[in-house]
Amino acid sequence: MKSLRNTALGLTLGIAGASFALADGHSKELTIAIVNNGHMINMQKVAEAYTEETGVKLNWVSLEEGVLREQVTSDTATGGGQYDIINIGMQEAPIWGAAGWIEPLEFGAEYDVDDMLPAMRNGLSHEGTLYAAPFYGESSMVMYRKDLTDAAGVSIADNDSWDNVKAAAAAIHNPDAGVYGACLRGKPGWGDNMAFITTVVNSFGGAWFDKDYRPTINSDEWKAAMNFYVDLLGNYGPPGSEGNSFNEILALYNEGKCGMWIDATIAASFLTVDGVAYAQSPNAGNPVGANWLWAWAMAVPTGTDNSDEAKAFIEWATSKAYIQAVADHPDFGWGSVPTGTRASTYASADFQAAAPFAAAELAAIESAAPEATDIKPYVGVQFAAIPEFPEVGSAVAQEMAAALSGAKSVDDALAAAQQAADAIMSEAGYY
Repeated sequence: MKSLRNTALGLTLGIAGASFALADGHSKELTIAIVNNGHMINMQKVAEAYTEETGVKLNWVSLEEGVLREQVTSDTATGGGQYDIINIGMQEAPIWGAAGWIEPLEFGAEYDVDDMLPAMRNGLSHEGTLYAAPFYGESSMVMYRKDLTDAAGVSIADNDSWDNVKAAAAAIHNPDAGVYGACLRGKPGWGDNMAFITTVVNSFGGAWFDKDYRPTINSDEWKAAMNFYVDLLGNYGPPGSEGNSFNEILALYNEGKCGMWIDATIAASFLTVDGVAYAQSPNAGNPVGANWLWAWAMAVPTGTDNSDEAKAFIEWATSKAYIQAVADHPDFGWGSVPTGTRASTYASADFQAAAPFAAAELAAIESAAPEATDIKPYVGVQFAAIPEFPEVGSAVAQEMAAALSGAKSVDDALAAAQQAADAIMSEAGYY
């Protein structure tokens, strides 16, 4: 199979001579499962050039984050063959690669794998083999309305204390004017509310498991973190926060209803309100910090009949040429390119000019610390890179949402979460 090479075809995005057809003359088709986030939606329009140039028809299955994870995991684990390309992330890629569920990826020299940010390449590899290519990468940071903080006479610093963040949220909270001090994830899911909650727990010095992989959800650190989270969002967040994930909060923010949002750095690409400023994630004293690390990446399930075509598409969709094509596209531009994957993106003067968040995003990604430490025995910031984590995280997520909604007390929710997590880990044979 030829490597896809850069050409002068503009929106054809580096496609050169790749054409795939069946023996009867019909073109190949790829079914691609994607998360319904902005950059993925944009890709569908940009990818029209790919079909024009290669003849490969692209069938998109766009799903909400939690639904995507459930369907992709089920189909891939059972060899269902529903998809040729899947969106997965750093939690799944190394584990699924080691298990043989997804195929290793190797691209041509012009792909320039060394241009990939080390955090992304390492997080999507197992024993040095890349199993998923990052479409966009992210850490987490504070995105706040500086006009509101200035008017209230408060400020938010890099790696600020949670107490100062709460004070700022209180100062800018004005529900009568339709502005809430802090908008944070509350929708249950190991990659939804637990992504944010885990960073708070980390910053308070907590972890999911001890060195023997026994859950530590009933610890003092978890109790302090959850009480803080429920108090902050309950007093200064929008009503119904237990139903809000990334897309819901993005809509609220762009409607001018959020004074502060702590979430994925990729959100900055889609903010349309004026006066947004950025700060590195808050911390309660953990010297390692608390900003997460993630990539929405593309992988090829083992056993697909379209492996070569799927890998060719991924090579194109995660290349420097694709990023340039988004920048050149009349509907998008440099401010809309997928970020968090390549050093060359951040080195671009055009990108720096169009993306005021660029320096803050790169700093967050480079400072994230997924490695195991004395505090946590596992790899991962907002997740644990073990096969059982999605089940554990999903069970705990329901309890934390119940605490946020007021259906349970924090103590009762943590006790139930500890019991559920302990049962899962015990059954899995950790102790």
